[in-house]
Amino acid sequence: MAATTLLTMPLHAITEAYGEPGLRDRLELEIRSFPADAQPVLRSARELAAELHAADRRTREPYLNHLLRVAVRIISYYGVRDVDVIVAALLHDAVEDHPEELAGLPAGTPHAEATDAAVAELARRFNPRVGELVRSVTNPEYDPGRDRHEQYREHVAESLHRDPWARVIKVSDFTDNGVGVIHATGDKARSSAAKYRPLVPTFRELIGRADTPLSETAKEHIYDQLDLAERRFAAILDG
Repeated sequence: MAATTLLTMPLHAITEAYGEPGLRDRLELEIRSFPADAQPVLRSARELAAELHAADRRTREPYLNHLLRVAVRIISYYGVRDVDVIVAALLHDAVEDHPEELAGLPAGTPHAEATDAAVAELARRFNPRVGELVRSVTNPEYDPGRDRHEQYREHVAESLHRDPWARVIKVSDFTDNGVGVIHATGDKARSSAAKYRPLVPTFRELIGRADTPLSETAKEHIYDQLDLAERRFAAILDG
């Protein structure tokens, strides 16, 4: 497919038309715009994400599609050129979903130990900042006696309060899930809308902070995406 076509298509449209190969090509176009010494690092992160999430799926698509969209959005729509942030975006679910595999530990390793080891492995492969960025967007082990969605929202608000660059990764993740909620079906659409809808005001406030390292143009784009996500949540839950 022509590069000019991919560069002008919305990310979910690329997904529908061309699937994972199209999203890979779209990210590759962005990678080629980085300095030569950064390109192998970005490709390494992409391939590690593909390896770790090879068997994972999100409703109708490979899970890798989500990770590719999150990274492309940060580069193309947010204007971020920080390689560590893009690497962490590609691997933002690696510690949460595959800590033992990433760290080379046996199945059943205690959660805290596996998490620390997986973060250390990202620090070894890339650098400590990448590991800590991923840690900031990794969900903790939840208290089974409390509502999971409530604990998720508390974690997001607390972790992103202290880490401005983690906000950038998490809002791309959030808007990909929120705007893309219409691609889910049945109970999954309703459960996702119920989980994410209460966080829209939180993200609007976090992105609006002076220390959030994005341009005003990028922030306005994010506000528009949050508004669209809210309309879709409302359509699912209220109408």
